[in-house]
Amino acid sequence: MRRISPWAALSIITAAELMAMSLWFGVSAVTPTLAHLWHLSAGTAVGLTSSVQLGFVAGALTIASLGLADRLPPRRLLALAAVVAAAANGAFILLGRIPDWGLALRFLTGAALAGVYPVAVQLVAAWFPSRRGLAVGILIGGLTVGSALPRLMQGMAAFRQWQTLLIGASILALLGSWMIMAILPDSPQPFKPPPFRWGVVGEVLRDRPVMLANAGYFGHMWELYAMWAWLPAFFAAGWSRWWHGSTLTLAAAGASFAAIGAAGAAGALLGGWAADRWGRTVATVGALALSGACAASIGLTFGAAPGITLAVALIWGLSVVADSAQFSTAVTELSAPSRLGSALTFQMAVGFLITVASIDLIGWLAGYVGWSWAFLALVPGPLAGIAAMTVLRRRPEAVRMAHGRR
Repeated sequence: MRRISPWAALSIITAAELMAMSLWFGVSAVTPTLAHLWHLSAGTAVGLTSSVQLGFVAGALTIASLGLADRLPPRRLLALAAVVAAAANGAFILLGRIPDWGLALRFLTGAALAGVYPVAVQLVAAWFPSRRGLAVGILIGGLTVGSALPRLMQGMAAFRQWQTLLIGASILALLGSWMIMAILPDSPQPFKPPPFRWGVVGEVLRDRPVMLANAGYFGHMWELYAMWAWLPAFFAAGWSRWWHGSTLTLAAAGASFAAIGAAGAAGALLGGWAADRWGRTVATVGALALSGACAASIGLTFGAAPGITLAVALIWGLSVVADSAQFSTAVTELSAPSRLGSALTFQMAVGFLITVASIDLIGWLAGYVGWSWAFLALVPGPLAGIAAMTVLRRRPEAVRMAHGRR
């Protein structure tokens, strides 16, 4: 197979991941329509998003426990996972009306996507033995755009029918699978972190620097996916006094993609640059402080002129994802090599479990106290993350991060 440059490989991996990750919020984007058509309960409607999070955790633990990333070439595992996720997403069109089947298929979609994003990180690490922070930041930008892509598709006339949106997302995932197998060659050197071992989790829990980085990540995750899941509904509800019907749908869809996808991708790159320049703790504390301020203030713009709400949302979208890559990178720098795989899997599993609670909580609060106040519940996440990363910065082990910049 022909050789290509690492940057060309990164472009292929990022594009493939972007297309596959469009499956994450595909059903979430059309859930309001499905709730009306299928008379879904509020719990089932929220569960269609939460099930993906739970499936991702189960998939990540299963793949790590069975060592599938070592048993199968990473390219093949990623491509296969994207195909399975696309099939589960397509099957939702036929079976999703039955609540148990719908939730199960969303769970399976999330489990399959656990073979896409983490394996994509592994592929990027193989191609970038150095400058890995920037490369992973670009990959995170692709994940962000892919997660927001269904919101953009929702505003296009070609995808106004919910079935066509889901079919479109599945086709994108299949195209991403094909790109990985047909265009991406094997990396010049493999990157295989030590496998996940349940018996090592106790050692991870006792490793204070690693757990401080984890605490920062957990605070970040409390905010991130709840913001991604509910910001479109916030737009639609707040702008209903200004627009109606297809105009409102288009406005909310475009704003959601701009805030979550475009601003988020820019934030991922900016966060990687800031971490390399000033250090991981400085970059993460700054991002957490800015995103937390947006979470605290965006409710005040509910019902105000759309431009005001969008301005805050764009800043929030940029800052909420700017630190995403830095917490896992910090763990790779702080953890003992023998337990690195276990530490990363533990971080990811707990982080995504936390998102289930925050997604459900915001959905409940929006109906109970209203959108003006619901997002305030996300503020404790950034505050906890700031506290953890500030303590980590003062520890001597912090010099291992970002080439001594901490």
